[in-house]
Amino acid sequence: MAPVPEGIRRRATMSILQLPHAPPAAVLIDWHATLVDTHDAMYHAVDDVLPRLEELGLWERLLRPEESKTIEDAKLVKYVREHHKLHPKITAQRKISRTDIFEVLFGADGDAKRRIHRAFDDCYKNYVDEVHPLEPDIRAQLERLRAAGVPVGVISNRKRDFFEHELAIVDGSGWRDLFDVTVCGDDVAHRKPAPDMLLKALAELGLEPSERCWYAGDSTTDVIAAKDAGITAIFYNGAHWSQSWLDKIFPGTVSHPHRPDAVVDSIGGLTGLARRMLANGKRVERARA
Repeated sequence: MAPVPEGIRRRATMSILQLPHAPPAAVLIDWHATLVDTHDAMYHAVDDVLPRLEELGLWERLLRPEESKTIEDAKLVKYVREHHKLHPKITAQRKISRTDIFEVLFGADGDAKRRIHRAFDDCYKNYVDEVHPLEPDIRAQLERLRAAGVPVGVISNRKRDFFEHELAIVDGSGWRDLFDVTVCGDDVAHRKPAPDMLLKALAELGLEPSERCWYAGDSTTDVIAAKDAGITAIFYNGAHWSQSWLDKIFPGTVSHPHRPDAVVDSIGGLTGLARRMLANGKRVERARA
């Protein structure tokens, strides 16, 4: 087997593939906590919305701790039930997305999640002016992908007006020129973890869902969306979760079967993986000719 590029996390104890099955015809990437850092705004908005659960009619819709996927999820639910806010340790670590927070709190209750996302948006607009690249070389890495002939798209659960504002101001000059397609939470009927956003992006690119379409994101909901869309799921481990933690959040059980096809620690790792697989594919084509 060819050596795994720098930035690709090897998987020893879990049946997650080290490499995707096919080189990418397109790469879709999550926005928050994968490409950009909007943690301050996100956590401020979550802090604002959680005390309003009773007012929003969502208190009785919260999962019970015993219904949670993991012990850690159960602890989060229990703390929110008791304190109407996130545990300070979660806020300080800033390793979980608001989408995953709402998944942990409401599980499969789609209506409750739609309502909490709307309430979150109302709060988020008060903090939307802070956005920074998550890594210093992201523009250069995305330009490398595009130079390799790979269309690049962004997927964001945010409202389009919030996303467009962030896209225009990130890095001081904006990244509008870097993407061939963008899809936001209010562009489709169902946000992630439903596959709607990914399927819409691929349709706009003129592509059918397949293993040659990659989606990279930092959350379990990103992996679920990719697998349900029938495309390759790349987990972006920018938070540097440990092996044991990854085993917990992707258990591969009957009730939680979704697992990524590869894990990367950086956007450079994602780009390097894509370019290596594209180069290998071209060598195979030449050998067959």
